[in-house]
Amino acid sequence: MEDVSSYRRAVETSGLEIIGLHSLFYDQPGLGLFRDCEVRARTLDFMEHLSKLCRDLGGKTLTYGGGRKRGDLALEDAFAESEAFFAELIPRIEDHGTVFCFEPLAPKDSDFINFVHESIRLVEAVNHPSLKVQLDAKALVATNELSEDVFKAAASYLVHVHANEPDLGVLGTSGAVDHHAMGGLLNEIDYEGFVSIEQKMIGEKTPLVALSESVKTLKECYR
Repeated sequence: MEDVSSYRRAVETSGLEIIGLHSLFYDQPGLGLFRDCEVRARTLDFMEHLSKLCRDLGGKTLTYGGGRKRGDLALEDAFAESEAFFAELIPRIEDHGTVFCFEPLAPKDSDFINFVHESIRLVEAVNHPSLKVQLDAKALVATNELSEDVFKAAASYLVHVHANEPDLGVLGTSGAVDHHAMGGLLNEIDYEGFVSIEQKMIGEKTPLVALSESVKTLKECYR
């Protein structure tokens, strides 16, 4: 706990704010949904731990990307299992004030929750403030969902947005994502939450140079 408090103080002293966590299962490949009972129990414990950690760091949103491969499990069964999983998790985290978000990802990246309407379906089924919707620019492009109807459907559930490129490079460099259009769609639905740059490290010795270029695009397109 002291390490968490020290880290938060260091961030806030620098004039920054922690808004949430991402890559929840990056270093936990043995955990996730659609596993046996023992792994399911450990996954529940781990997600409760992450929720507490997010809260103590001053954050709110936990973006659920990996750890959800359904394999041979039928899609409807995967939805049913996910609903049951969150029904068990939510009583353990609801007083933390945190929010989990399934990140819709392209089929090449995940075989569960590929489209925004699937994320909305799960959120509506669970029907609790601890589960909401997050949007990801590269995924929206990959699934052809960078559109007004999709954003309007997600509007009342949307709590976080990733601005990124298919290769996680500098914003605007791939030509694949129309960030002006995405920013405009967010404005149309009166989105007031955070838009985070999701970018890989570019230039190990001077990573802030590439990041500053993305910040320019972020300010221009998502203000």
